[in-house]
Amino acid sequence: MAENMSVRRLDLGYFIRPAPETCGPRPRVEPVLAYLVRHEKGLILFDTGIGDADPATEAHYRPRRRPLPEALAAAGVTLGDISLVVNCHLHFDHCGGNPLLAGKPILVQETELAAARRGDYTIDELIDFPGASYDVLRGEAEIRQDVWVVPTPGHTPGHQSLVLRRSDGTVVLAGQAYDFASQFASDQLAHQAALDGVGQPLPGHAPWLERLLDFDPRRVLFAHDCSVWEPARQD
Repeated sequence: MAENMSVRRLDLGYFIRPAPETCGPRPRVEPVLAYLVRHEKGLILFDTGIGDADPATEAHYRPRRRPLPEALAAAGVTLGDISLVVNCHLHFDHCGGNPLLAGKPILVQETELAAARRGDYTIDELIDFPGASYDVLRGEAEIRQDVWVVPTPGHTPGHQSLVLRRSDGTVVLAGQAYDFASQFASDQLAHQAALDGVGQPLPGHAPWLERLLDFDPRRVLFAHDCSVWEPARQD
């Protein structure tokens, strides 16, 4: 397991999710978070922030952007230092900075790229921009030593998460596989209850959760929640 691999969270702004999308009576302000992974083979950027959208989308979500170059500069790096981009999915609030990284390889699931290219999915200009270079995956893959891409479909058909196996414990960058750390915690406990032999009814969970838990994560981080999940028991 990697000893020198580090992760830094990048604040790339926020947007306002309207009340009809929150399952509640009020709108909700959500952060947009990306993650910079320092690996011995080069810097990996997981998500790139909020892209420019059409007027209707801008009015709907009222985004406030922090430029990607500014966020990277605060971490002591530049756009040119990035060696690899991984998007959890291709909605405009996750791939908005991709055109700034033209020529850099972008790892994406085949199903996700196909969905984005069918239209009425995201902002088309953020997908096939000049210099776009996609490395298409068809499922799980170890993309660097101790760095795994794991499909976590649900929010979108080709959503993927990044798993970092570090010497001090595995970190999962879950993107928008879950909106909130509390939702992950609920599903993880439901899975544990089933393993403990607790009878039904129990909440269900996505089948890929078991794969993430196989990595024995010590931390799970999210795209729209500043909270971090950690196991209740630190054995």
